[in-house]
Amino acid sequence: MMKTTTSLQQLLQQSPYQAYVYSYPHKTAYRPINPPINLAELWSKQNRNALFLYIHIPFCEMRCGFCNLFTTVQHNQDFTDRYIRTLQRQAKRVEAAIGDASFARFAIGGGTPTQLPVPGLEAILDIAEDTMGANLQQIPISMEMSPETVDKEKMELLRSRHITRASIGVQSFIDTEVLAIQRRQKASQVKAALTLMREANFPTINIDLIYGLPGQTVETWLHSIKEALQFQPEEIYLYPLYVRPLTGMGISDKEWDDTRLECYREGRDFLLSEGYAQVSMRMFRANHAPDAETAPVYCCQADGMVGLGCGARSYTDTVHYSNDYAVGAKEVRQILQAFIHRKDEDFDCADYGFVLDLEERKRRYILLSLLSDEGLNVVKYRQHFGTDAKADFPELSELILLDLATWNRETLRLTASGVERSDTIGAWLFSDQVRYLMESYNLK
Repeated sequence: MMKTTTSLQQLLQQSPYQAYVYSYPHKTAYRPINPPINLAELWSKQNRNALFLYIHIPFCEMRCGFCNLFTTVQHNQDFTDRYIRTLQRQAKRVEAAIGDASFARFAIGGGTPTQLPVPGLEAILDIAEDTMGANLQQIPISMEMSPETVDKEKMELLRSRHITRASIGVQSFIDTEVLAIQRRQKASQVKAALTLMREANFPTINIDLIYGLPGQTVETWLHSIKEALQFQPEEIYLYPLYVRPLTGMGISDKEWDDTRLECYREGRDFLLSEGYAQVSMRMFRANHAPDAETAPVYCCQADGMVGLGCGARSYTDTVHYSNDYAVGAKEVRQILQAFIHRKDEDFDCADYGFVLDLEERKRRYILLSLLSDEGLNVVKYRQHFGTDAKADFPELSELILLDLATWNRETLRLTASGVERSDTIGAWLFSDQVRYLMESYNLK
């Protein structure tokens, strides 16, 4: 029997926007792995029939005021060329270590992948197809982009190479709101980019928007959502503004809680009225999206993920691994330089990450299930682990007592109030060990 020691009642008194729980454990819980784990041995124990391939491009034209991603704006053509050559070296070693495998999904993230010129994008896609063996014609492929980096030539290339999902960070259609988070884009530029994306006929276009921006009101927030809907996106992600260490935002969370909650609720209700289904706190999918009823949620945190690139994570059932993490420009540059200068054989081992014991695997399973619309199915949990979720985590009953979740036959599913408290519930389910590692991490 496992017990979450942090009080849910106590967490509910804090800001509902603590952190985006898109993976567990968070990268700030990673530490050096001693001794390093040989990748061939590690992946030989993993089901490799339907892996997720992820390639990380750590380049942006600017760093947004809210951003704490591993990315740099200090790069030139020579540096990006050296990075791509290092990716090619890494891919050859990783492919050899993994052995016979097939990929069911592929995503290119960052940073901003479309910051690369056309030859660079072609090189990245060649790594996936020719080196890693991913069949780009048959699997869903996602590419992240920004308005400043969208042009006709790149869009045509990406569609010719079978990219099926184009995801663009818009954040707001109000120029003064994006300027407040240190972005230079204009609404006219965003609309031109979205028009090019539509003309390229991507099966799925996703638009990211942020609520709680400085100067934003509920009215301007709904204006941005309505502007986004003019382009009939198959997916929309509504993100709260997070105020994170080492970023450009100096606002306290509490100043924005009431506004963010009101924006979230109004945005959610409006999208639901427009025929979108809520998949998670952040993700909404249109009823006209391809295979809307059966398509799995896009994610890059599924077990069985192979990550290439300096900021990429890789996941097996028992080990999550990556390179070191930083936000500060100097530290990011140092980690990138170390990555580029690695010897080929250095890519054969996992030497930085987190080893998941049985309890951590159970927590991860519960988190990823509970925070999406599928909910936690106790029958599937038992089939996966051979134990009862209610017995393993008796504190789950607190969610029902607080009207944050309901039992629907065999499934524990969050209520509307529970969904909007996803950050709180996610943090509550973290283990004491992960919480300690995150809190003791030296941010840089």
